[in-house]
Amino acid sequence: MSAAVLTFTDKGIYCPAGDFYIDPWRPVPRALITHGHADHARPGHGAYLASAAAASVIRLRLGDIALDTVRFGEKRLLGGATVSFHPAGHIPGSAQIRVEVGGEIWVVSGDYKLAPDGLCETFEPVRCHAFITECTFGLPVFSWRPQQEIAAEINAWWAGNAAEGRASILGAYSLGKAQRLLALLDPAIGPILTHGAVENTNAVLRAQGYALPETKHATPDLDVKAHPGAMVIAPPSALGSAWARRFGPASTGMASGWMRLRGVRRRRGADRGFVLSDHADWDELHMAIRETGAEKIFVTHGYTEIFARWLATQGYDAQVVPTEFGGEEDSTPETGEDAA
Repeated sequence: MSAAVLTFTDKGIYCPAGDFYIDPWRPVPRALITHGHADHARPGHGAYLASAAAASVIRLRLGDIALDTVRFGEKRLLGGATVSFHPAGHIPGSAQIRVEVGGEIWVVSGDYKLAPDGLCETFEPVRCHAFITECTFGLPVFSWRPQQEIAAEINAWWAGNAAEGRASILGAYSLGKAQRLLALLDPAIGPILTHGAVENTNAVLRAQGYALPETKHATPDLDVKAHPGAMVIAPPSALGSAWARRFGPASTGMASGWMRLRGVRRRRGADRGFVLSDHADWDELHMAIRETGAEKIFVTHGYTEIFARWLATQGYDAQVVPTEFGGEEDSTPETGEDAA
């Protein structure tokens, strides 16, 4: 197999035949972007190409950029490479990027999950010769329960807090996790309030047709006493802040795959931890790789060495590729940064 379809550089994943980069972490002339999270969609590139479904959020975050779009499955010829974007199931608009050069196909998965969440486009397996995969949760301990079970737990927690006169403040990333949680909430329990970062993203996604329940922006002049027993969705960094204390007596929660690890909830300063992730768990990682039919696997950001060694025992040609992904939504708890 030729190594010329994609190469790995200090700026990012590069396609020589098409002269473009995928999710580059340093400024480049042309960047193909898998999704809008800040570690994948960065400022400073000359031109951008993304899925039409991701474009509005990318513009919200990066401003007035030279952004072109393609529909999912639409093929685009860039130099000597044919590219197409396919649903990754990570957050609304997230994509895997398929690159074909001379009949050889490589796929860059970005971030992904397989289980449908009822909000974003469901992961679509793409057959290829080489697959570049994340492994954020690439250990057997990470196994996700059905989403509806977690939704029932969150709604029961909210209802219990409301009955006792407390607000429920739930930490969730403003793009993706927050909207997924909103879609799981039972509005009959009480009002739903949102931090500005969450509400700004809600507005963009609602305009695209994503179904979200009614929410109210928790502005500085909002009378919180007029919204007893509210559910408050805010970025994790807002937990324990002066902004959160204005809601009076409250119970705090955090929804993250890292809640599967003992002790992480305590370090996050939350009363409750809910195991809910927008990344593939151990079994989903294996399933995704099998469904590609790829023999060559490149492993990025996560438990890379462990996961690559395991893949090698299963007969794959697996190697670790250093990248600079993993900042906003999937960094490990040891870094002290937020994780989803």
